[in-house]
Amino acid sequence: MSEIQQEFIRARAPLRRHPRIEARRVHVREDEVANGRVQAVSANPGERPLVVDLDGTLVRSDLLIETAFSELSRRPQSLFDMFRALSKSKASLKHRLSEPADFDPSILPYDPEVLNVIRRAVAEGRPVYLASASHERLVSAVADHLGLFDGWFATDEMTNCAGEIKAGRLVDAFGERGFDYIGNDAADLPVWKRAAKAYAIRTPSGVARQLNQQCQDVEYLSHEKPTWGTWARMLRVHQYAKNGLVFVPLLTGHLFDWPSVIQTLLAAIAFSLCASSVYLLNDLVDLQDDRAHRTKCRRPLARGDIPLSWALMAMPVLFLLSLALAASISLGFLAALAGYFALTTAYSFYLKRMMILDVVALAGLYTMRVVGGAVALSVWVSPWLLAFMMSWFLSLALVKRYVELKGRRDANLPDSKSRDYRNADFAMVGALAAAAGLNALTLFGLYVASESVQELYSRPGILWLIGPILAYWIARVLMLAHRGQMHDDPVVFALKDRTSLATLGVVGAFVIGAM
Repeated sequence: MSEIQQEFIRARAPLRRHPRIEARRVHVREDEVANGRVQAVSANPGERPLVVDLDGTLVRSDLLIETAFSELSRRPQSLFDMFRALSKSKASLKHRLSEPADFDPSILPYDPEVLNVIRRAVAEGRPVYLASASHERLVSAVADHLGLFDGWFATDEMTNCAGEIKAGRLVDAFGERGFDYIGNDAADLPVWKRAAKAYAIRTPSGVARQLNQQCQDVEYLSHEKPTWGTWARMLRVHQYAKNGLVFVPLLTGHLFDWPSVIQTLLAAIAFSLCASSVYLLNDLVDLQDDRAHRTKCRRPLARGDIPLSWALMAMPVLFLLSLALAASISLGFLAALAGYFALTTAYSFYLKRMMILDVVALAGLYTMRVVGGAVALSVWVSPWLLAFMMSWFLSLALVKRYVELKGRRDANLPDSKSRDYRNADFAMVGALAAAAGLNALTLFGLYVASESVQELYSRPGILWLIGPILAYWIARVLMLAHRGQMHDDPVVFALKDRTSLATLGVVGAFVIGAM
């Protein structure tokens, strides 16, 4: 359970017994205002209703972006339906996306500071309302789950409840200056302008200046701002070490001149930028699954540490930068990087939900980095080396699935809906991982015995000593995975594990000794 979910439970616990909540939890519609079901409220601050925005305020996320990517993850072709709906109106688009199959309000990243303000308002006996530009189906689901609101305002099929429209509805319901409002962005300025008191959280500096000019009573709620470390975690900078595979052709070809090193370094940077763009895409697609995961729930987008709109803007920028850098290397490398992007995108939307094909795709993505490094240097890579890489990383990908399945089985969790595996498959997956690892050792022996290696190294016999080292390492990884002591990603584990790093050092020493 995440820290935000724990804070939500603590904030909610003392409110469940409040009799007024269940009695007055109603949807506020325009006809209800006209018929007098929502009465004018006293200007006394202790009696004024508190109105709370949803996206970016109560929830550190954006439900429109979430539901759009949830739909795309199931039906990528629905992108055309979204554009047709948006051409009619934004309200039509939200209505089109208003029934996501995986929407679970219980795991949304609720803001603890906003929950505290709501708790104080309820303790004072003030009515509390939820007002959002999100669709009424989603807003009602959140309101029903929390059980804290007397009513809610939301977008329907015809009207987008944002900006001036939201402000007008609230004034019709409570009167001019008859309510306090908590918001976060420029769309909330018209509402703040007509509220008695403005609460703001995560407000951009430009919006804050306008808010200060138009409102006298403003309170800024505390919140954690994203740091460089937060961005690094979101972009998965720690995963950039995987892109060191582009240096394999340089090392195996003994190309140690500066132009080759610089060319390979640029290729690694291009792969890193491209990979980060796809990591963002994958995180947007998997938001609901990540929040329910024991470790992935700590990812910045899943936690709401960085706005989804920022990730949405960063994604094409990173991808275009990677393409520009790839084009400066060579057209061949640009084609290789485009192929890598195509495969990893297919993995995000299709392949990761297909049994066995998912791990084959992961192994292919690692091997494509080696191919990319060869293309950048315009050198030939031994087919035996590529076959070894493919089998080796297939083993590691299977270990990753084994760890996931064993973890779910040990925690008595049901079979995952987002993967085409059953928890009972974990033993077979482990056996396949061991088989792929042993097969990789055989392929490595064939690589060492190949003519190209015999001609390239002055003492090629030393390379045979690497085989037992690799056998020890893969056997140790399998044993640790079986004991439940393995990181979700064995590659990340290898980069942090002292024994693994020492093993890599020994392998490097043998390679140098064979030259």
